[in-house]
Amino acid sequence: MKIEMAKSYGFCFGVKRAIKIAESAGEAATIGELIHNAEEINRLRQNFGVKTLEGVNEIKDEQKLIIRTHGIQKDDLQNLKAQNKQLIDATCPFVTKPQQIVEKMSAEGYDIVIFGDKNHPEVKGVKSYAKGRVYVVLEPAELLQIKLGTRVALVSQTTKKIESFTKIADFLMQRARELRIFNTICNATLENQEAVKSLSQKADVMIIVGGKNSSNTKQLFLISQNFCKDSYLIENESELERSWFENKSLCGISAGASTPDWIIKKVVAQIENLTQNL
Repeated sequence: MKIEMAKSYGFCFGVKRAIKIAESAGEAATIGELIHNAEEINRLRQNFGVKTLEGVNEIKDEQKLIIRTHGIQKDDLQNLKAQNKQLIDATCPFVTKPQQIVEKMSAEGYDIVIFGDKNHPEVKGVKSYAKGRVYVVLEPAELLQIKLGTRVALVSQTTKKIESFTKIADFLMQRARELRIFNTICNATLENQEAVKSLSQKADVMIIVGGKNSSNTKQLFLISQNFCKDSYLIENESELERSWFENKSLCGISAGASTPDWIIKKVVAQIENLTQNL
């Protein structure tokens, strides 16, 4: 059986940057998970002494704090600064961008619509920068019950699908007198999604590697499923099953933006081992 990697996959710029920051920080604590990959977080804890706090409410005597790639809420950031904590900002620049846009546009009187998951830490952080009305939606239908003003600004969670973002934008264009659209979906996200779409259309089986609580990894899995019914989302090589590869000729592999190369290599090696006699 042939194994083919997607043309674009794995660690994005923001995650690479955050990992380097954490590795050089020494004894420090992250506010929330630095990235959505439990095994990489465990590596940082074991090898570099970086521990993970659930949130700002768990901060005690820690003086050196790392702000996660997804950012934190504005009030929490301001409170920590007021406490003179040593803050190391690992917020992805692609996440900082929608924060700034929301703060600016809401200050100018625009209602804010965020396309994203309301419980995702990135979205919570972006939403906190709004000074006026702000709404988080996943589908255009959710906007039917909302009475928006005449001026609306739209941003997106960085890891969402462009096709779904476009549907929200189309809906708003028909209803808002003035609409400002900011495509804040990360370039790496778009490249990974296009790559998995292309590969899954010719593969017999697809393996998507990444944290199961990772938004961008789940998006890759959903895209893959649309074109290859035998698609599987795993966090590491131990989850692989030999039966998945029986009577298959091409296995495609992709990985989320928070998935390190060392995990991907283990997955590839295990697939090669499982399929030796198939």
